[in-house]
Amino acid sequence: MLTANRYRDKTVIKDLALAIGDESPARPLKIMHVCGTHENTISRYGLRELLPEDVEVIAGPGCPVCVCPETDISRAIKLALEHSAIVAAFGDMMRVPTAKGSLADAKADGADIRAVYSPFDSLKIAYNNPEKEVVLFAVGFETTACGVAALVQRGLPPNLSILTSHRLIPPVMEFLLGIGDLHIDGFLIPGHVTTVMGLKEYYIFPEAYRMPVVTAGFEPADVLTGVLKILRQINNGVPLCENAYERAVAPEGNKKAQKVIGDVFDIVPAYWRGIGRIPRSGLKLKDRFSEHDAFRKFFPENMHEIPRPLDINPDCSCHLVMIGKINPTGCPIFGKGCRPDRPYGPCMVSMDGTCRIMAHGFENTVKNT
Repeated sequence: MLTANRYRDKTVIKDLALAIGDESPARPLKIMHVCGTHENTISRYGLRELLPEDVEVIAGPGCPVCVCPETDISRAIKLALEHSAIVAAFGDMMRVPTAKGSLADAKADGADIRAVYSPFDSLKIAYNNPEKEVVLFAVGFETTACGVAALVQRGLPPNLSILTSHRLIPPVMEFLLGIGDLHIDGFLIPGHVTTVMGLKEYYIFPEAYRMPVVTAGFEPADVLTGVLKILRQINNGVPLCENAYERAVAPEGNKKAQKVIGDVFDIVPAYWRGIGRIPRSGLKLKDRFSEHDAFRKFFPENMHEIPRPLDINPDCSCHLVMIGKINPTGCPIFGKGCRPDRPYGPCMVSMDGTCRIMAHGFENTVKNT
């Protein structure tokens, strides 16, 4: 029999909920998380039901698959169909829809597109297929970028290239604060990202924006502790960057991992699907790795290509869901024309997508009534 997880212990959860109730605000507050795993925990354990009515936790752009631009997916498809490359992509990317179909559609049409679980799986594919061009479609935030950087630093065979679509969390948070009609009172930030990058990048939020920031783990008690710390900061009138995940996160982060990322990638402006262009929010391979940069290698004529505005399909509200303006249930096609088994928008595809998470929660609620 498994030992009870104290971070899921009912007594601990109840005490945290009572403490949060004691900090109940005098006005409605919105706390935004930027992590699909946080949304999974919140939805799975019904944590919103434990919060005071005036405290709302909303989902932000915490799903890297969801914010991957349509143009990047189209390039991956083109590499497989027109350049006869083997494209290695993380599983969640396979069904993400674009105006010209998905990676899964291209695979069904005969393209050699393979789902991988680790960047290093692409290395094995390249060694086993020396006569073929192999491209790793690298999508993810800082944690995934670290693994890809380690792969590149190790040294790649000449037939392996990287199509990078990495995004950074702090710049999009700062971007959201500039949206005039979007009100945010505090940020709950992902513990796995801060495990790698530390807290330094987040000091700007309390210092420049007077915005509370708390990094938290992924158990119910972790999330509620993060919410409690944010409420206490607001009530005390002292915004801070706090660590509610001390068992995993050091303030300085993992300096070795940071160095690997810095040695391999340059920080560049990047497009976020449904959001737009955000300065210093993406990563590209440094010039010395240009021979392994799939973008430069296969698409030199498109170096200055601009993705179509928002690249969200008609009737889809993913662009509003991803910035916390609406909940998925506010989308007119949620659960109707867009379902986990037939996704119309990117937020319904990934396990980290807010729409998919809430759709499964809604389905479970219906089944249990």
